[in-house]
Amino acid sequence: MPGTAVVDSGNYDLKIATGFLVDAFVLDDTLKGVLDNTTYVLDGTTEFADVMDSVTNVMVRRGRRDVGDQFSAGTMTFTIQDVDGIFNPFDQNSPYYDTAESKPGLAPLREVQLIRYDSTNDPEFLFSGYVVNYDYNFALGGLDTVTVYCADQFYLLAQTYLDALNPSSETSGERIETVLDLPEVDFPVLARDIATGTVNLGHDAAYNVPAGTSALGYITQINETAEFGRVFMSRAGVFTFQERIGTTLSAPLAEFKDDGTGYKFDGVGISFEADSVINRSVVTGLDGDTYTATDPASIATYFIQTASITNSLLHDASEIQAAAEYLLNPEPEARYTSVETKFLMLTTAQKDTLATVDIGDTISIEKTFPSGVGTTQLAQELSVEGIEHYLDFSTGHRVLYSTAPTTIVYELILNDALYGTIDTTNVLG
Repeated sequence: MPGTAVVDSGNYDLKIATGFLVDAFVLDDTLKGVLDNTTYVLDGTTEFADVMDSVTNVMVRRGRRDVGDQFSAGTMTFTIQDVDGIFNPFDQNSPYYDTAESKPGLAPLREVQLIRYDSTNDPEFLFSGYVVNYDYNFALGGLDTVTVYCADQFYLLAQTYLDALNPSSETSGERIETVLDLPEVDFPVLARDIATGTVNLGHDAAYNVPAGTSALGYITQINETAEFGRVFMSRAGVFTFQERIGTTLSAPLAEFKDDGTGYKFDGVGISFEADSVINRSVVTGLDGDTYTATDPASIATYFIQTASITNSLLHDASEIQAAAEYLLNPEPEARYTSVETKFLMLTTAQKDTLATVDIGDTISIEKTFPSGVGTTQLAQELSVEGIEHYLDFSTGHRVLYSTAPTTIVYELILNDALYGTIDTTNVLG
């Protein structure tokens, strides 16, 4: 089986690009420089160093912990025991040292991939991104270690700044495509999964984008002030934009339960807080058009709690109004905010499934609570907003999913007493 085994969790690879091309065309080389060569080609294939057998622990964090948070760059951190000294940037005898360029092959901004192999040996990405920093810890008379910090492609977008942009009338998804297509951004077309969007963005002088605007900052503004969806890098490194969060067809990928059935878990977060209440929301477009939405009944009970957006890219009055009303959340709701499990608690099939769960997917959590002299069970279907992986060679793999409430609808079933009624919760699939 490929990869390196992690106790009771599966087999994993952690690969870092070395900067070498294993089958690249080389001018004037008698073997690699032959024209029309089908083995050594112009673009070549990137060589990766598999370092998993030198790693002691890995931590991945992607997405957001709360639906009110912004999406930022996903990160991965891992620690290597440099047994042979091959990660020393000064070691010219390292197999990864580029003698032609006189520089280390394992360098910052090299591509990095964390992969888990399922039960049929198919690779599944847990993280894809770039090395940001190597932190070397040289031990006198001991074993050197290297802590490697990585970030996904959002890190690169945060370092990219736009020239002046005079946008046309576009949906939110179309505007993101426009930004990614700009020559100063040039994001790969094949690494995109972008929804059309549900709203239209302004395009007159007030909505022009000044030179020097961060590419990621502007994309975040599109989502956080107009669409209210999700924008993130997938576990495989695909730029993903999902439309405004609305109803979700009931189909949880994993059902976590503490009654001996379903996916076992050993940690669950529960929230019932006033901070979630929004009973007054104000949305203002860049042209000054404003709408204020309120919920008087909620204000009478929970006082005034306001959300305010002063730089919305919306320009249509009806869409500004709809956005303000969408932001209202008049009642606090008790909900599960996270669930955590260890792979050693799960079946092989369950481990394979959890390795493929991504942001925006639906899971369910059911917990048993004492109630009087008996017990009661509470189950909720929730959207996944954040994912955290922790790998340790002594304890195995554990994963934490941060969740948010979502409006669940069910597929209509003819002649069913519960799901056979056409209403707002039973829909055609």
